[in-house]
Amino acid sequence: MTPFDGQISRRRLLSGAAALAGGSVLSGCAPGARGSTDELSYWHLMSGGDGIVMAGLVDAVNAMNAGFRAEQTVLAWGAPYYTKLAMASAGGRAPDLAVMHASRIAGYAPGGLLEPWDVELLAEVGVHERDFPPLVWQKGVYDGKLYSIALDTHPFVLYYNTQHAEKAGVTDTIATMDSPEQFIEVAAKLQNITRKHGLSYGYLGDPAQMWRLFYTFYRQTGAELKLVPGMKAEADQAAAVKVLDFVRSLLNDTIATRSGDGGTAVSEFLHGESGLLFGGVWELPVLKASKMPFDAMPIPALFGQQAAYADSHTFVLPRQSRTDPERRRHTYQLVAELLKRSVTWAEGGGHIPAYQPVVKSPEYLALKPQSNYVGIPAYVNYDPDVWFSGAGSDFTNYFAENLQNVYLGSGDPAAGFDGFVRRLNKLLDRPQPV
Repeated sequence: MTPFDGQISRRRLLSGAAALAGGSVLSGCAPGARGSTDELSYWHLMSGGDGIVMAGLVDAVNAMNAGFRAEQTVLAWGAPYYTKLAMASAGGRAPDLAVMHASRIAGYAPGGLLEPWDVELLAEVGVHERDFPPLVWQKGVYDGKLYSIALDTHPFVLYYNTQHAEKAGVTDTIATMDSPEQFIEVAAKLQNITRKHGLSYGYLGDPAQMWRLFYTFYRQTGAELKLVPGMKAEADQAAAVKVLDFVRSLLNDTIATRSGDGGTAVSEFLHGESGLLFGGVWELPVLKASKMPFDAMPIPALFGQQAAYADSHTFVLPRQSRTDPERRRHTYQLVAELLKRSVTWAEGGGHIPAYQPVVKSPEYLALKPQSNYVGIPAYVNYDPDVWFSGAGSDFTNYFAENLQNVYLGSGDPAAGFDGFVRRLNKLLDRPQPV
């Protein structure tokens, strides 16, 4: 399918010439006029605490009375959201603005489901490439055009109980761990304090959790996973086996439980029954609400180099059959104002703002432990750029199908990883379905 280039020229946007009537959108999301105010339809998948924070940000922007109002539509996270967004874009009846995980751009931009951003108009509303970490900005670029603008980076990190660490005498060591052996030593000392586990890590029935930890350590070895449609996957089996052997050594029912799920891991850590927790920054609100003594940091470079699995919530322009220049300009203004207020997003959800003027602000630097892991975007590792990967896709399911038994201790790491690669190769042989 030939990519749809629905970008409106900056000249047309600025002059307001050739304004077109907006097409209808999905039921319940049709924009309506309120005097001279544009009603912008904005779809996202933020629920729970993130949803509350996002609603507050939108309300703050709407209160500016800048000639537009954003009307939010919150859809179910994961496959339901991305399916509805694809259908709306394919029909040209999409919202003015939507949130998309950075890891999904490779599956949407090539098929013409997204429209590129006009970087000159972005600059007019105060958004520039220089305002973003290079890896984060580049993740939104496809075929030389910018298709997404990151709101944040949300990585996998290491939490630790500061009280247990002090009692175990490992507070300073935690900050400088640089080998698998040292990590195991620290975890063992913490287990002596908790008398249950040194580490909490939940993965059972959660393919994404399995993948996040594996990919973090796999990339720390310097290994890559290159997936190019029509070609065989390029993967490093030796590095994968090294990492899988280490993960299995942690899941020994002493350092960490062999068969824990995500909820159990967080609960165990909250109750002081472990000293360390592997988890996403999205766990931060629950941990802070508990008032327990803890801190957070990037997962230490145990295999030679810094690496961290992460994704980003990004803003995208879904394909529309017809667009109005003034309405589109208001959409750009909406995104700019949300970015400029993203310290609230960091405070409420633990995410790292992508917009660097916010990251460098005193307000953000004062946030703890959020600012402790602010350096991760400099070496962030997103999912491989391929149409079948990314948040809410089946990509991590393919990993779990082949590797969960390895985590449980009954599977062979080499055979499991080879099975995963074979599954990837079958998908790489297929044409992109969009």
